[in-house]
Amino acid sequence: VQLQAFGGGLVQTGGSLRLSCAASGGIFSVNSMAWYRQALGKQRELAARITSSGSAKYADSVKARFTISRDNAKNTVYLQMNSLKPEDTAVYYCNLDGWRAGGGFFASWGQGTQVTVSS
Repeated sequence: VQLQAFGGGLVQTGGSLRLSCAASGGIFSVNSMAWYRQALGKQRELAARITSSGSAKYADSVKARFTISRDNAKNTVYLQMNSLKPEDTAVYYCNLDGWRAGGGFFASWGQGTQVTVSS
């Protein structure tokens, strides 16, 4: 299963970006979809996760500013990021897990997309 992430870039403080991540390659169903982020010199951390039923969970640092959503028909997860702050600067990675069409579980990471917020 391959994941392709899009949407990173450079934005000023207070701006918005929308990330997307599409999965392909013999997928039967996707369970959890999530966005992690890793700032320079720091550990990777969970930003947001959404379950197959649509229940979302957010890191305290992004609550009320970020919104995670999913399109099950397209095996795609989105992250709408508003009111961006310099501390949101990081490489953002999508992570999906689920079941392969031919059987078996998968858990895959996207390639990462850079988000830079200037002050």
